[in-house]
This record gives sequence, C-alpha cells and structure tokens, in this order.
Amino acid sequence: MLEFTICATLTILPDYLFRRYVQGKRWGHELTLFTIWTELRWGLTLCAILTLSLITMIFYHHPTTTRAVAVFRTVAILPESGGRVAEIGVINEQQVKAGDMLFRLDDSRQRAEVESARRQVSEIDAAQTVAQSELAAAIGQVDSARSSLEQAQDELNRSTELSKRNSNVVSARELERLQNVVNARQGALSSAIANQGAVEAKISTLLPAQKASAEAALDQAEVMLDKTIVRAGIDGKLEQFALRVGDYVSAVLRPAGLLIPDDVRGGRVVANFDQVSAQVLEVGMVGEVACLSTPFDIIPTVITDIQSVIAEGQFRPTDFLAGEMLSRAPGGVTVFMEPLYKEDAALIIPGSHCVANAYSSFHQELENEDLPTGRFMFYHAVDATALVHAAILRIAALRMPVETLVLSGH
Repeated sequence: MLEFTICATLTILPDYLFRRYVQGKRWGHELTLFTIWTELRWGLTLCAILTLSLITMIFYHHPTTTRAVAVFRTVAILPESGGRVAEIGVINEQQVKAGDMLFRLDDSRQRAEVESARRQVSEIDAAQTVAQSELAAAIGQVDSARSSLEQAQDELNRSTELSKRNSNVVSARELERLQNVVNARQGALSSAIANQGAVEAKISTLLPAQKASAEAALDQAEVMLDKTIVRAGIDGKLEQFALRVGDYVSAVLRPAGLLIPDDVRGGRVVANFDQVSAQVLEVGMVGEVACLSTPFDIIPTVITDIQSVIAEGQFRPTDFLAGEMLSRAPGGVTVFMEPLYKEDAALIIPGSHCVANAYSSFHQELENEDLPTGRFMFYHAVDATALVHAAILRIAALRMPVETLVLSGH
C-alpha cells in the first residue's frame, strides 16, 4: 500500500490534474466511476508498472523474512549406559555447576565387577608371594641336583681310574652303571635349571603382565562404576527434569532432561531468506530485526555468516528415490545476524520469533566519480527505498501485538 501510494502520487495524480485542469473534465460529469478507468488509463497503467517495479526492487535489494529465530543451545542430560535411577541429587529448574551430581543409576552390577577385579589383583599378589617360595625351592633343587651330579661324576672318575690301573678291580658293567647315573643326574640338573628359569620368568614377566591386566580391568570396572553417577558437564539451569527413583533412562530411548548453559546469550538470530536474495546477501550487510517478545524494539544487526548451502538440497540414502525431494517447496538461504551494538543483545530473548530485514548499500559505489549517470541514479534510488522497507518493518512491529492478542482468534 505504501509503494502504491508513492507511485500513484507520481502517475495517477498528474494524469488526473491534466484531465481536470487542462482538459476541463469534472467529477460527476466527464469523470465518473464508470469512465475513470478509461480517462486515467495512462496513469493507472504507469502506476501499476511502477508499483510492481518498485516493490520488486525494494524486496530484491532489501530482502525481508518472517522466518527468523533467536537461537540458543541446550544440552541433553543422558547417561552413557542405560539403567534405573537409584538416587536423585537435584530438582527441576535448579542451577547447577559443572561436576555436580544430577542422579545415580543402580550400580550393583558395576560394584560386583569392581570387587571381582580387586580380588583378581589380590590373587596375583598372592601368586607373586608363592612364586618367590617356588623360586627358592627351584634354586634348592638346582643345588641338590648339582651336588648329586658332582658326586656321581667323582665316583665315575674314580672307578675309571681304577679300571685303567687294573681291569679286574672294576668291571665294565659297573662303569656303565656309573655312567648312566651321571647321565641321569645331569638330566635332573638340567630339569632343575629349566624349572628355576620358568619360575624366574613367571616372577619377572608372567605375573607382572597378569597384574597389569588385572589392574586395567579394575580401572575399567571403576570407570564403569563412576559412569553410573551422571554429573553436569557445564554450568547451567535444569529444565524438563522430572526423574523419579525407579525410572529407566537411556542414551537412546529416554533422556533425563535438558540443561540450558549459563553461557546462553541473546542476540544471535538465524534468518531464512528466499533463494532469490542469495546474490544480494553478503557478510557485513546491515539489517534490522523486530522480535515478537519485544515488538516495540527495532534492533539494528549485521550479517556475520551465511550458510553456503540450502538445506532442502541435502541428500542421504533412504527408501525413497532422490526425485522425491523435488516435490518440496524451495528452501531458503540461512543467514546469521548479530546486533550491531553489544548493548542491544539483551533485548533479544533467546528463542524469540522475529521479523528480519537486510539492507543493500551502494554508498561506496556512489563515491566513484566515474560512475555512469544511469547507474548513479539507480543506486541512489535503491538506497533511498531502504527507508520504505524500514518503515514497513516498523509498521509490522506495531501490528504484531494486535495480530497476536486480538486477531489471532485465541
């Protein structure tokens, strides 16, 4: 309506003044409700063309959207493994600090696993004590086997010497028996030495490895036991926390509630503009937002980031053909806007629904002295029409409470 009024002032009004004061046509005589469409056809036609052109230029170079939200993040309260709640340490809407216990799951199985791991460590410690005794026994067996071998070797040497002096003193069969005794005791010594080496390897390698494995299993069991206590990861406020003892919570099936971080700050607005505005929108572009939670505050903003893709084009394998996505309505360009002045951030309540404008500016181009006249006039017109769009935003802000409270039908 505002654009039509401006255009009508430049087209219909001059046409009417020409008909009235130059051609002498009067209302109620030559100019009536039935003849006005013919008499003022030039003005009406030019008004329609100019209005459409002006609206197109305004909405193209100064895009607007009603799909804007002041976003904030929430943290889901989830245990790392499912279980039934055994103890609750907080209540809903309570302020918590990082590390505070929120609730504890039933830990009977985890405690049993910890106790089993501890007993296994104790068993290995006892095995190390027994192994030291086994080593002492093995050393004793080696010494005994070595003494027996030396004794048998001495008897064999003595008998052999006597046989060399007089063959009738010691028979060949006796020498053979003594040699077999030496061989047997040599084998016994080798076996005792091998047994000693096995015990030493058990003490130095096997038992330490088994103890390390048992201690690792104990650490793992203690970690699993600690995970039954769900703690706050950051400072924040609990919301939708309605747990009761005996409830079952799971990382997949059911979260315990939400934690709204203390670092949630107002001011960051995510706006979704039409695709046709993609060539106009750019980082650093100035804009304005009016939010439903504070409808009478017009907050100047600046575009800080523009999403490089349009969400409706994303593809992932499903049981539907890819052509199914073509039936959807075209998506928009996602733009991130923040207040131009830091003190205005408090005016935007996180989660608010907003109306956003973005304004093109050709101020730098207009400073170029070599700019052609036609383009100079066009840039001036584009910058001037931003005032019209700003006025429309303020009218929409004034209309928000009326539409919400009176005309919504609630």
